[in-house]
Amino acid sequence: MRTVIDLPDEQIEPLKAAAASLDVSRAELIRRAVTEYLRRFEAPADDAAFGIWRQHDEDGLAYQERVRSDWER
Repeated sequence: MRTVIDLPDEQIEPLKAAAASLDVSRAELIRRAVTEYLRRFEAPADDAAFGIWRQHDEDGLAYQERVRSDWER
């Protein structure tokens, strides 16, 4: 799909230079930049939280109970 974008003049020369140094077209360089930008803001997978407690020696439930016991004092 074609998309027209407006870039300020001060971005055109650095964009040309970067494309030339990578031996790709400006369009390809922009596609790569958009892909990288979108990757930064991807929603994590539904199961991304599984296993994040494994590096702890204490059981997660035991930790929760210990911390919450402080609330009752």
